[in-house]
Amino acid sequence: MLRLEMILKKLAQALLTLLAVATFNFALFRVLPGDPVKLLARSGHLSSEAIASMEKAFGLDKPLGTQFLLYLRNVCTGQLGISYTYRRAVADILRERIVNTLILLALATVIVVAVGVAAGVLAASRRGSKVDGALVVTSLVFWSLPTFWVGLVLVIVLGVYLGAFPISGMLSPGSIGGWGSLGDLARHIVLPTITLALVDMGQFVLITRSSLVDVLTEDYILTAKAKGLSRREVLWQHGVPNALLPVITTTALYVSLVVGGAIQVETVFSWPGMGRLMYDAVLRRDYPLLEASFLLSAAIVIFANFLSDIVYLLIDPRVREA
Repeated sequence: MLRLEMILKKLAQALLTLLAVATFNFALFRVLPGDPVKLLARSGHLSSEAIASMEKAFGLDKPLGTQFLLYLRNVCTGQLGISYTYRRAVADILRERIVNTLILLALATVIVVAVGVAAGVLAASRRGSKVDGALVVTSLVFWSLPTFWVGLVLVIVLGVYLGAFPISGMLSPGSIGGWGSLGDLARHIVLPTITLALVDMGQFVLITRSSLVDVLTEDYILTAKAKGLSRREVLWQHGVPNALLPVITTTALYVSLVVGGAIQVETVFSWPGMGRLMYDAVLRRDYPLLEASFLLSAAIVIFANFLSDIVYLLIDPRVREA
């Protein structure tokens, strides 16, 4: 019963946070400079009557309070408005682009978490050795590099000079369906995935190493050694499981934040995902598309944190007792 009460409390906090984000999201795009309708009018030489008609169609002629209520109603019903640029429902555009982003991020996340945690365990188990020092320094160096810079270097070296992989897009022009498209997709996804992996892997190496080093100094580790358990058994049966709790939080934050962080990668490699969509929407002042994109990103962050809290409740009794 206590566990259910805590879950409901976390859920209520998540919903309130989402409401606050939606309110801020609505206000933010109303105070930004530039009138999207007038911007479109300049490009299309529209008359004042046409401008008024567009404002009425997009609901921009109503008071801000009415616009906000309509905005909340539309968010709750999945009606996210019409894109100024694409003249299509925003929900349909996001549905198409989020799939492309998830394809890229799913592969990158698996590589980043698996390799990063394994390297962190290796560094902690050999603390003070040359291997430990090399992994820490390498992780710090790559973690400090700008994502777009790493992507550009890979484009120049592996894409242009060596010609090993495609440097833009998700599929080659004229690509057919079936297994041929999967092979083409696999070639296009290599450079964006390597870029994300090189930059983001370092945080998992350092967090796993730091957590495991602390765990290996606990009294129950000394007790396990006194019972005659081997070094490997102590590490993997008692050390690693307890050290992975901070990694769970890091993974949840990474999965959520990388949706927005993919803007740089998707822009460099012209990957048709959420990141590139938000970049183009900023340039074109496409407010409905920007509002929906940022709200979706925030919702993913909130949902990921909610899941990490639930996982903590399930695997760590200390949280339930707090």
